[in-house]
Amino acid sequence: MTKNMGNLDRGFRIGLAILFAILYFAGVVEGTVGIILLVLAGVFLLTSIIGFCPLYLPLKISTIEKK
Repeated sequence: MTKNMGNLDRGFRIGLAILFAILYFAGVVEGTVGIILLVLAGVFLLTSIIGFCPLYLPLKISTIEKK
């Protein structure tokens, strides 16, 4: 797996993951929507940590800045 996520993309995903987790644990969203947001938060956090998004691969997208 080669990295295909730039720092801005990774930071944005981490921010969304934190927001989704806060919304869920604060009780703002509940039920099915809350669980979906929590799962998305986990996916965003995991892909940000490893720097690879599987969805970008078939779409041939890379957000890494060219030097």
